[in-house]
Amino acid sequence: MKNYFFLSLACLLFTLSASAQQTTVYNQRGYKLTFINDDAKFDKAEQQRLVNTFYTVYPQLAKTYNKKTLKEVIMVIDTTYQGVAETANGKVTISAAWMHKHPEDIDVVTHEVMHIVQDYGQSTGPGWLTEGIADYARYKFGVNNEAAKWALSAYKPTQNYENSYRITARFLVWVEATTKSGIVKDFNTQLRLHTFTDNSWKAATGKTLDELWKAYAENPVIS
Repeated sequence: MKNYFFLSLACLLFTLSASAQQTTVYNQRGYKLTFINDDAKFDKAEQQRLVNTFYTVYPQLAKTYNKKTLKEVIMVIDTTYQGVAETANGKVTISAAWMHKHPEDIDVVTHEVMHIVQDYGQSTGPGWLTEGIADYARYKFGVNNEAAKWALSAYKPTQNYENSYRITARFLVWVEATTKSGIVKDFNTQLRLHTFTDNSWKAATGKTLDELWKAYAENPVIS
C-alpha cells in the first residue's frame, strides 16, 4: 500500500509537469522555431512577443553576419534556470522568473540568437569580444530596448574593453563611428573562421587595441 501511494504520487507529479510544458512549432521566413514553455503561468501574449522578436531580428542578423546560420532554433522558457538567458547548440534558454520581472526585455532574444549566428565554435577569440559583439547586435537590431530601459553603458574611467557586454559594445560602436566602419562584421567573420588574432585590431585600424581604447577614453562620445 505504501509503495503504491508513492508510485501514484510520482505519476501524478510527472503528469502535472508534462501538462505544464507546452511546445509550439513555428515556420516562417525560412526558419523553424520550436518554442517550449515550461511555465504554466507564462503569458501567451509575452510568448508571441518573443516569437515576433525572433522572426524580426534573426533573419536580419543572418543576412548581415552569417547567411549559413542554423535554420532551426529551439527556445525554452525555463522555470529552473537561475540566470537571465543562455545559448548552446541552437537552443536558447530564457529564465521564466526573469521574464516575469522584466516583461519588456524581449530583446534578450536578440542577444542570444546573435550567439547562434556567431557560431564561433572552439574559437581562440576572447570571450569578452564575443559578448560585446552580441550586445552590439542588440543595440543595432533590438526592437524594444528603450521600453526595456536597456542602453549601452555610459563610459567611466574605471572601465576596460575586457569588461564585456554593454561596455565592450559601446566601444565597438565608437570604433565603427570614428575609426573603421564594418569592423564588427569583419571581426565576426574572422572569429568564426578562427583567423582572428590580437593583431587584427591594428591590421584593420592602424592602431593596437590599447591605442584604440586610449583614444576612446580621451573622447568617448558616440552619436
